Amino acid sequence: MKLGRSFFNLYFFIISAFIIFSFVLDRVWTTYLEQDIESYTGYKTLMMATGDYVQKHPEDQWEEIISSAAKRWELPLRLVPLNEIENIDHTKHNALSKSNAHIYYFDDKVVIHYSLENSNSVIALGPVDMPTRPRIKAIYRVLILGVFGLFIFIWLWPMSKDLEQLKKATKAFGKGEFDSKAPAAKSSMIEPMIYSFNMMASRIKRLIEAHKELSHAVSHELRTPLARTKFALQMLDSIKDDEKRKKYQQQIKSDVCELEELINEMLLYASFDSDKPEICITKIDLSELVKIQIASHKQFVNTIEFVNQLPDNFVSCDGHFIDRALNNFISNAIKYGDDKVRVTLSVENEQCKICVEDNGEGVSDAFKEIIFDAFSRGDQSRNRETGGFGLGLAIVSRIMEWHQGRASIGDSELGGASFMLTWPLKQR
Repeated sequence: MKLGRSFFNLYFFIISAFIIFSFVLDRVWTTYLEQDIESYTGYKTLMMATGDYVQKHPEDQWEEIISSAAKRWELPLRLVPLNEIENIDHTKHNALSKSNAHIYYFDDKVVIHYSLENSNSVIALGPVDMPTRPRIKAIYRVLILGVFGLFIFIWLWPMSKDLEQLKKATKAFGKGEFDSKAPAAKSSMIEPMIYSFNMMASRIKRLIEAHKELSHAVSHELRTPLARTKFALQMLDSIKDDEKRKKYQQQIKSDVCELEELINEMLLYASFDSDKPEICITKIDLSELVKIQIASHKQFVNTIEFVNQLPDNFVSCDGHFIDRALNNFISNAIKYGDDKVRVTLSVENEQCKICVEDNGEGVSDAFKEIIFDAFSRGDQSRNRETGGFGLGLAIVSRIMEWHQGRASIGDSELGGASFMLTWPLKQR
């Protein structure tokens, strides 16, 4: 994969910043050296000690003492007249001075002249090699910069690749490819950004699909009761029979109620899909919640069996929404079953599970794939009496998503359908 331009720009910017920093540091170092002769040369202490030593002896012994010191320390140390020093051309040399020490440095060499007080003699050292401490410091600095450069490269390269993938995903999404998602990030710093983008993309995709579903549903669901109402109104103008008139009036009333119920369900589904409500996860007695639901439905069915396999009746969830989802499942089981329903509570793989079964005719495999989609119906004739609006199970699916769980369907041992709610025991 080619290195992106943004990666190079960022990388060279950081490296350039380090180079500038190094240059400034070098200038500061040089200034510091020029202000501190001892740090610069490393020989000042030697010269001062030698000067103090010879001045404690008669002047005629100075040259011998200096020669002896030069041999002992293996340095070009000598005693020279002051007038000879004054005649040396130092125009090509850098000069420093402090007290009675004069330092001249050029190339990699340094010469030091130390004047002896109350005499016309000067102790001369050099030329000798420049002390190596500044050079070593420079090498250390280069090595540190090299390590930093390598570290920054290793750090930025995964970020660059992740940003490039995110850039491609955003371009594709902007062109209408709403299935586009950025791959998993390799950099921990970019991971939240990619996660947010993918979540946003999924959300926008769902909203667009919901908008299409609502538009499609409005064109179908509203058309039928409106057509019946229009026909009934036309018939009322020509019918003189009071009994028939009451029949058409009742039909109009029924159609208006159906339209009101449909609009309410559409608004409820739209509100659930566009904005997640406040979920209150608390410890509730799930067994008690199921018993209350069973008690409220007993009058509509001959047998409702309750099987509790929970090791602990108290589980974490939003009781209000789980109650709503369970109510939908039990209502459907009664509606499509054959007078027998079973509700089972259990725990599997750290997941709480509610299973509602009936002994009806079951659900076809083809319809199982779309049963939790909005406005889906098993009855293709879209008869309101048999098919409903197809929003109840879609709402249940949303509720389980809020619980990091899922709603699913299978076949029951009773012969009908088996609807399941599952969600983690430990909510994040």
